[in-house]
Amino acid sequence: MPCSLELKISFLLQQCTFKQLRQIHAYIITTSLNQNTRIQLKFLRRTTEFGGMDYSHFVFTQMDSKCNTNITLWNAMIRGYAYNGPSEKCLSMYDEMPHRGLKPNNFTYPYVLNSCSELGWFRIGRKVQCQIVKTGFECVLAVATALFNLYVKMVDSFGVSLAKSGSINDLRKIFNDIYFKPIELWNKMISEYASVSDVVSAVQLFDDMCERDVVSWNSMISGYAWVGDIANARNFFERMPGKDVVSWTTMIGVYASCGDLETARNFFEKMPERNAVSWNSMISSYTQNGNFEEALTLFAQMQLDDVGADGFTFVSALSACSHLGALEFGKWVHSLIKDWPKLAVTVGTAVTEMYAKCGDVTRAFTTFIKIGNKDVFCYNVMIKSLAIHGRTEDAVKIFCLMQKRGLQPNDFTFNSVLFACSHGGLVEEGRKIFYSMERAFGVSPKLEHYGCLIDLLCRNGKLEEADSTVKAMPFEPDVAIWGALLGGCRVRGDLKLAEHITERASELKANESGVYVLLSNMHASVGQWPEALHTRNKMEEKRIYKRTGGTVIL
Repeated sequence: MPCSLELKISFLLQQCTFKQLRQIHAYIITTSLNQNTRIQLKFLRRTTEFGGMDYSHFVFTQMDSKCNTNITLWNAMIRGYAYNGPSEKCLSMYDEMPHRGLKPNNFTYPYVLNSCSELGWFRIGRKVQCQIVKTGFECVLAVATALFNLYVKMVDSFGVSLAKSGSINDLRKIFNDIYFKPIELWNKMISEYASVSDVVSAVQLFDDMCERDVVSWNSMISGYAWVGDIANARNFFERMPGKDVVSWTTMIGVYASCGDLETARNFFEKMPERNAVSWNSMISSYTQNGNFEEALTLFAQMQLDDVGADGFTFVSALSACSHLGALEFGKWVHSLIKDWPKLAVTVGTAVTEMYAKCGDVTRAFTTFIKIGNKDVFCYNVMIKSLAIHGRTEDAVKIFCLMQKRGLQPNDFTFNSVLFACSHGGLVEEGRKIFYSMERAFGVSPKLEHYGCLIDLLCRNGKLEEADSTVKAMPFEPDVAIWGALLGGCRVRGDLKLAEHITERASELKANESGVYVLLSNMHASVGQWPEALHTRNKMEEKRIYKRTGGTVIL
C-alpha cells in the first residue's frame, strides 16, 4: 500500500509547474523515493508533459540500470517523443528495446505507429504491423485504432490515384479486423471511401452501421457532393434526423459547385444558425461564379449581423473588389482587418492585389512592404502590378529583392518580370533574366516567356535577334509572337525581313484569324494590296472569320 509521502508526491506532480517539478526532482534524489519505481515512473511521465524532451532525456539517462530496463519507463519516453517530437527518436527507442531485453507491449505500439504516421514512414509502419500480428496485440483497441490511422494516412498520401484505390482495400481489411469499432472509425472509413469517389462502398458501410451520428450523415452528403450526385446528396440531407451547421453548409457547397447559386442561397437563408464558415461558403461561391456584387452585398450584411470575419472572408471580399474595381469598398474591407499577424500573408496579398487592380498602385506597394514573411505568390502579384502600372524598373528591383530573400522564382514570376522588361524597354535586364531561367533557377522557358523576350526585342528594333530567337525556340510561334515580329517590321519599315516573316507565317498550320489578319495588314501597310487580298481570300477558303467587334453600354 503506497505510503502517505508517495501519495503526496503523486498529488503534487499532477499540478506542479516546471520549476516546481525540478524541486520535486531534487527531493526525490535526496530521499529514499529515488528507489521507488512507481514514483520514478510518475515523475518521468510528468516531465514529458511540458512540451519538450530534453529534461526527460536527462532524467531517464540518470536512472540506474535496473530502472533503465523497465518497460513502463521506456513506454513513458516513447510516449513523450510521440507527443513532443522528434518522432524519429520514438522509433529509435523502439528499435533499441530488443537489445535491452525488452518486449514492446500494447502500450508501446500505438505511439510507435503514430510516429510512423507523423513521419510518413509507411514501410516501417508495415514492419511494426508484422510484429504486432506475431505478438497478438492487433486485437487491442488502442493498437488497432493506431494501425487504422496509419493506413488512413497512407491512403491520403497517394492523392487521387490507382495506388490510393488499392490501399483503401488494405485499410478496409484493418477496419474489418477490429472487433469493437467506435462510431468514429465507421465515420472515418466512410469518409475515406468518399475521398476515392467510391460512394457505393460508402453507402453499404453506412447501411451496416448499428448507430449513426450527424458526422455519419454529413460524410455521406460530402461523398455524393464529391462525385457530383446532387440528387442523392439532397436525399440524405432530407432524411437526416438532426442537421447541424456543417450539414447546411455542405449543401450550400453542393449547389454552388454546379452553379446553382439560387438554390445555394435558399439553403443559406433557411439555416437555423450560421457561423463564419457558412457565410464564407456563400460569399466565396458568389465570387468564384462571378457574382461579385452579390458577394459584397452579403459581406456587408455579415458585418451588420456582427459575425466575425476571418481570412477566408476577407480574401473573397477583396477578390470581388478587385474584379469590380471597387476601390472605396475595398478600403472599407481593408479597414476591418485588425489581426494582421494571425491572418498572415494570404490576406495581405489580397489587399495588395485589390489596390493594384483598382488603380492605386502606391497603396498596393505600401501594403506589400508591410507584409511579413512574404511568399512567392505575394512577390508575383507586386511585380505584375508594378509592371502593368508602368513602374517597370521597380518591378525588376522587387524581383531582385525576392532572390535576396531566398525565394525561388517560378513560371509566373518570370512571366511578370519579363513583361515589365518588355514594356519598360529594359533590353539587357530582360535578356539576362530570360537566359538565367533554366541555368540559374531550373525553370524551363515556356511559350509565353519567349513571347515576352521577342516582344522586348522587337519593341527595341532588334528584329534579327528576335527572328533568330523564334527559329531557335522549341515551340511553334503563336499569334502574339508573329504579331510582335510583324509589328517590329512595320515600325522599322524592313520590307525584306517582313516578306521573309510573312512567308514563314503563312505556312503556320493554325486556324486563328489573328494570324491572317496580321499578314493581310502587313501586306497592306507596305502597299502589297494583291497579297493582302490573297491572304483574306485564304481565310475565306479555310472558313476562318474574324469576329466582329461590339460595344456594351452599361
